[in-house]
Amino acid sequence: MSAIINTTEESFYFILTGIPGFESWQHWLSLPLSLLFLLAMGANMTLLITIRLEASLHEPMYYLLSLLSLLDIVLCLTVIPKVLLIFWFNLKTISFSACFSQMFVMNSFLTMESCTFMVMAYDRYVAICHPLRYPSIITDHFVAKAAVFVLARNVLFSLPVPILSSRLRYCAKNIIKNCICTNLSVSTLSCDDITLNRLYQLVAGWTLLGSDLILIILSYAFILRAVLRIKAEGAAAKALSTCGSHFILILFFSTILLVLIITNVARKKIPPDVPILLNILHHLIPPAMNPIVYGVRTKEINQGIQRLLKRLLGE
Repeated sequence: MSAIINTTEESFYFILTGIPGFESWQHWLSLPLSLLFLLAMGANMTLLITIRLEASLHEPMYYLLSLLSLLDIVLCLTVIPKVLLIFWFNLKTISFSACFSQMFVMNSFLTMESCTFMVMAYDRYVAICHPLRYPSIITDHFVAKAAVFVLARNVLFSLPVPILSSRLRYCAKNIIKNCICTNLSVSTLSCDDITLNRLYQLVAGWTLLGSDLILIILSYAFILRAVLRIKAEGAAAKALSTCGSHFILILFFSTILLVLIITNVARKKIPPDVPILLNILHHLIPPAMNPIVYGVRTKEINQGIQRLLKRLLGE
């Protein structure tokens, strides 16, 4: 039975059903999700500690990578523990404030990641297209200003999403057919008109993510043009290799996000469990793969991690 909802009561809560159609499989599904969660947390913490302890990594490019790892950790901790509690212990209730806090973090930190990728693309553009000016443009001060911009822009644009949803009247419905508090999963329970909610999320999402993607594509177009002009043997391959890790991370991030958008647009033709599962994986696969890709492909980080492991092992 759905509880009568009074949004003025502090005791009000939602019930997250999990993944519809996967109830009998949720315990088994929790195993790979748990492993991915541990991998994401462990890899990102290792990367952060390595960059913190290795003086040779105290450079703007690695500070941006640290920012990306911090965003990944917050996203994982905001979403995955609650999902696992639902799968393991059937703890499906979530308070009104916790639900909308989760919604805010998911919306704002997802766009923060996109914005960080855009700043990292600009970093690679300056490094390859204007190498002599790189030390004077990409400085610690630049990274600090970029971090403030990433935080301020995405918090301001994302904050109305949970505010609009929290101000709706939910009448007698409190069962969310999802395992996370997404805007549409929650707002569709309301007996009010949610056109504004849908429209704002659509416009804000495409404005933020779309503008970041356009700037990333432009950066790589200029990088490719500059690389093709390089005459020295092996120089072009070396220049492209410096962008390889970043480009792979963008593919991980944008591909899963694109699939998620398509499945939500075509939700009538696709089982409801598919976009829910993809949404969970989007909060796990990029965070798990980001530090691994950089750790494997970046010589300095690889060597720093090896030195860190030797310290821990007491060698």
